[in-house]
Amino acid sequence: MGRSLLPSGQTRLNKEKVIQGQGVDEPLSETGFKQTAAAGVFLNNVKFTHVFSSDLIRTKQTVHGILEKSKCCQDVTVKYDSRLRERKYGVAEGKGLSELKAMAKAAGEECPGFTPPGGETLDEVKMRGKDFFGFLCQLILKEAGQKEPCSSGAPSSCLETSLAEIFPLGKNCASKFNSDSGAPELVASVLVVSHGAYMKGLFDYFLTDLECSLPATLSKSEFVPVSSNTGISLFIINFEKGREVKPTVQCVCVNLQDHLNGVTETC
Repeated sequence: MGRSLLPSGQTRLNKEKVIQGQGVDEPLSETGFKQTAAAGVFLNNVKFTHVFSSDLIRTKQTVHGILEKSKCCQDVTVKYDSRLRERKYGVAEGKGLSELKAMAKAAGEECPGFTPPGGETLDEVKMRGKDFFGFLCQLILKEAGQKEPCSSGAPSSCLETSLAEIFPLGKNCASKFNSDSGAPELVASVLVVSHGAYMKGLFDYFLTDLECSLPATLSKSEFVPVSSNTGISLFIINFEKGREVKPTVQCVCVNLQDHLNGVTETC
């Protein structure tokens, strides 16, 4: 399974460094719509079999903008899932980032580990990500037997081919999807649109619990930071039906921003 993840486009409050979390449902700014359109053009030839999004307005607008540019996903139904929402920041929502840091300092803690009253802990966000990931794996396993394999005579229809056209899959990934190698081909390509802090928790789960392998050019410290608005990350997930083993996760790229070259920020 190929899994492409990206946070929403920019909102006015992102630029103003105001905490949105779940309680402040701010729409995309003009810059955010530009970022989303650019991401859509970048991904327009990728065939997604499944599309999931947080049910907050900024992610709904982002996923709609991406699919609007797609050449092969016009008929895909977006499934909105509350498990993909941003981290809940409780009383800090609607306040500036500087205020959140001041609250943390007053409590003798530091961000992002500090949990404001009414907010979610980092572990709770991570568990939400784990829950959604487990659901997604079970869904793909259930549907895998119903999908027709790509024919070697029509490579353009293959999921892995559409990914390889724009992502640096490299030899290791390519060998896994080589029909001559006898390895199973990609059975699903999933687009997930969520939020920066949520994705940070999910990536921590991939790295810490599932021992995700990283590209040689990417260090663990570069893997951890919150992704930029519409920064694209791609993971290849391998699991075997009927076996109670952890899936293997291979990171292809994190926070890819090639599509943002030439996107100017609106004042």
